[in-house]
Amino acid sequence: MLWRYGYLLVFPLVGVVCVVAIFEERLIFHPRKYDGSNAWRPSGNDCEDVTFQAGDGTRLHAWYFEHPDPQVHLLYCHGNGGNITGRLGVARQLVKRGASVFLFDYRGYGRSEGSPSEQGVLDDARAARSELAQRAGIDEAEIVLLGRSLGGGVAVDLAAKEGARGLILESTFTDLPDVASVRFPFFPARWLLRTKFDSIGKLPAYEGPLLQYHGSDDRIVPIELGRRLFAAANGVEGEEKVFFVMEGGDHNEMPPPDYYESMQQFFQRLPSR
Repeated sequence: MLWRYGYLLVFPLVGVVCVVAIFEERLIFHPRKYDGSNAWRPSGNDCEDVTFQAGDGTRLHAWYFEHPDPQVHLLYCHGNGGNITGRLGVARQLVKRGASVFLFDYRGYGRSEGSPSEQGVLDDARAARSELAQRAGIDEAEIVLLGRSLGGGVAVDLAAKEGARGLILESTFTDLPDVASVRFPFFPARWLLRTKFDSIGKLPAYEGPLLQYHGSDDRIVPIELGRRLFAAANGVEGEEKVFFVMEGGDHNEMPPPDYYESMQQFFQRLPSR
């Protein structure tokens, strides 16, 4: 009887392991490809189409919003779904706050070639930062990194390994297995997931200014994960380490105007290079 019931438990588990092994990246990344719609033709003349290459030759696509007198040059790393067309309003909000913004799509998203993976999107962000630095005529370390949700894991990786003038994290997590464990508590995510985005392990290596945003009612990445990540960052909470809470805010809500006011103040406090 024990053997019989043991098989009943083992076979489903083996099935789950096989599904995750085969389809893990499809479960994590949800790109929306280029469809030729009007969303890809933004009005106004503030947006420049950019094509550049990752280190492995993958052709990537971005929009560059150049501020005439920028306080900061900002690389925007978006989340796991959609593409840059869904972040047009955010980019223009950042320009209003004094930033030149480089908004790019990871491989497999929008007009970028290839298929996404953890190492692939990290490499893409590294190439995007290099492209922005060349266009702005600055060192890569002078760039401010902003990562939202999964993009927070991308931005943390860049900041931890090569530094940044400033780091902004929105609705992001400690690591991906923690998110999976919250959403699927009976799934052994830490054992099975190859994709980690281990921000809590990497962030202590970054010693610069940090602004972190989270909605108090985030149902995808609970605010407790955001607070744990914030606590792992170096520095004493204060002007250079700020945690902004949107009371009642969920994961995909647009941040309130006072958050962008806090961001502009964050820009003004950043050390000059």
